[in-house]
Amino acid sequence: MTQAHPTTGATVDPECPVSLELLGEVYRADEYDLPYILETIPALTRAKLAAYLYGKSHMHQLGLKVARACEREDLIRAVGEIGAVIYGQSRLKPTQAAPEAEVPVGRGRGAQAAQPKKVKISLGGSAAKGRSFD
Repeated sequence: MTQAHPTTGATVDPECPVSLELLGEVYRADEYDLPYILETIPALTRAKLAAYLYGKSHMHQLGLKVARACEREDLIRAVGEIGAVIYGQSRLKPTQAAPEAEVPVGRGRGAQAAQPKKVKISLGGSAAKGRSFD
């Protein structure tokens, strides 16, 4: 069976406050170009874009980056009290990654690392306790 693929471009989300082209520019921008792109967008539209991106799970972090270029009042004017939340979250310091485990004394470059224990896991439930699936 042959599956048909659309030949037209991406469809515009009616809730997106900017054109598809501008949205693509913002999405593809690196950390140096993004501020320059955002300053070309009017303040209220930028705030709406921040809230729009924030609401998309796959673009949540980009929404926070856009919100950093917004004033609190503009975000509140654009989307109400949630704008204050977005503003606050955009100003939080990023969480630090968990520190890596330290190598125990005597486990330098020349020493071999201990092999992890092999654990058997039954996918058959309690009825499979006596059987091995290896």
